[in-house]
Amino acid sequence: MTDPRHIHISDYQYDLPDERIAKFPMTRRDQSKLLIYNRGVVGEDVFFHLPEYLPKGALMVFNNTKVIQARMHFRKTDANGEHTGALIEVFLLEPAEPADYEQMFQTTGHCAWYCLVGNLKKWKEEPLTRELIIDNGKWIIKAVRGPIHGTSHRIDFFWEPVNDSPLSIVHCPLSFATIIDTMGELPIPPYLNRETQESDKTTYQTVYSKIKGSVAAPTAGLHFTPEVLSDLDAHGIEREELTLHVGAGTFRPVKSEEMEGHEMHTEYISVRRETITKLLNHDCQAIAVGTTSVRTLESLYYMGLKVMTNPDLTEDQLHVSQWEPYHTGDSPLCEQRSELQGDCPQCDTQRSLQALADWMDSRGLEVLHGSTQIIICPGYDYKIVRMLVTNFHQPQSTLLLLVSAFVGGDWRKIYDYALAHDFRFLSYGDSSLLIPKLKTI
Repeated sequence: MTDPRHIHISDYQYDLPDERIAKFPMTRRDQSKLLIYNRGVVGEDVFFHLPEYLPKGALMVFNNTKVIQARMHFRKTDANGEHTGALIEVFLLEPAEPADYEQMFQTTGHCAWYCLVGNLKKWKEEPLTRELIIDNGKWIIKAVRGPIHGTSHRIDFFWEPVNDSPLSIVHCPLSFATIIDTMGELPIPPYLNRETQESDKTTYQTVYSKIKGSVAAPTAGLHFTPEVLSDLDAHGIEREELTLHVGAGTFRPVKSEEMEGHEMHTEYISVRRETITKLLNHDCQAIAVGTTSVRTLESLYYMGLKVMTNPDLTEDQLHVSQWEPYHTGDSPLCEQRSELQGDCPQCDTQRSLQALADWMDSRGLEVLHGSTQIIICPGYDYKIVRMLVTNFHQPQSTLLLLVSAFVGGDWRKIYDYALAHDFRFLSYGDSSLLIPKLKTI
């Protein structure tokens, strides 16, 4: 088996004509095409029929993150104080202060984010301002540029009512969630090569989205409708939700020749204690909706190993690094994995998830908060995910590597079929159900 660090990304190239990239979704989400890869055999159907292909009693896991209106635009002021200067785009990436997403959106008056800044050369040191009308009151929003943070900048936001606002507005606290809902723009993927439209505010969210925090949609979930969800229930499929906030790094291309030179972005996850119980009750096996659900579920296994090795870990230390699943050597984590070997692989996973559940119980945690930088590529041994619903991904992307790992390297058969049978690609494109050859539910 090739060391995954030495995988050449050029081996995952395919020709994707621009006309095959879906610029808009289907009028009805669940009428998109569904490619079915069933243990090496490829066929197709309509997404509405997805429940018919799933085994009764299986556990299906969805990412309930909600895309925020993360693009904020400001204009620099001229000598007369008029906002006629250069257009500056501030793209929210992740919370800085407070760092917790839920607290962030409830803040009033001040918060800070790590952001990408468009037209950065035009923004010197002066604060940027913008006036908003919210609930018949005028508010002034100020953005203050802070220090560099990796490839982003810390931006502090301040907001307050202007002097001539009604007294009722002055004494009414305004949350940051309201600020971005008013002045922000939904960040549709750059490869759509078009401006965001009003319809995207609905079509670029899953029907089950709940928890604000993503700057990109978990697009495999865009095909589901209330009718399909009800049909899953009718077919005896148990549904469960978790949260991974999708970062802008999901669009980051692999620029290094070998994967060793590519740094995965960190994403933040939230998993309920009840979700882990359901996984344990389903033999630690699940059907994942989307690659973000895959990354979260598979990360749980390694988090379980960590707490087995060090029960005193805090939530802040519950992080899965990029190459952790492929570690060999004498580290404590490797020793822990070595101790598990000898039993059936599923027993290993059961033991790891139970350890994670016990660790949560010992701290009275109903929700697990952690982060993951995991990269899943050929050579990875899937621990939990047994079936995958996913869209068609960009050439030479880490998501294509994840798919290849899942289907035992058979990705070209899937993509050749999709290209030859008029499937639509990327975020607003069609879907697939992948059932690998060896592992079954």
